[in-house]
Amino acid sequence: MDVHGDMIRQLRLDRGWTQQQLAEIADLSLRTVQRVENQNVASNESVSALASVLELPREQILVRSASPEVLARAERRVAWVIPVATGVGVALGSGGTALLMRWLGG
Repeated sequence: MDVHGDMIRQLRLDRGWTQQQLAEIADLSLRTVQRVENQNVASNESVSALASVLELPREQILVRSASPEVLARAERRVAWVIPVATGVGVALGSGGTALLMRWLGG
């Protein structure tokens, strides 16, 4: 799950805790706390443990997913990018298409 690692780090520092202390209090490994703070990811169980220890609702720790409106806008963008990209790719040949598709993440 995506989490607000910077917020967790700041809350830990506000309490004067080291990463090791937070890990012990939350019954997590030091590596888990490091991963949460540095990579902004945590398992469901880790999110629950951190929320409990930091006295926060779980939802405040989690990064919210995009709203339906944001997803709809993204889908509209992709709807025109693919036909345009494919047309450009045809003009460039198969090598150009492969390069363009790689650039688009396909």
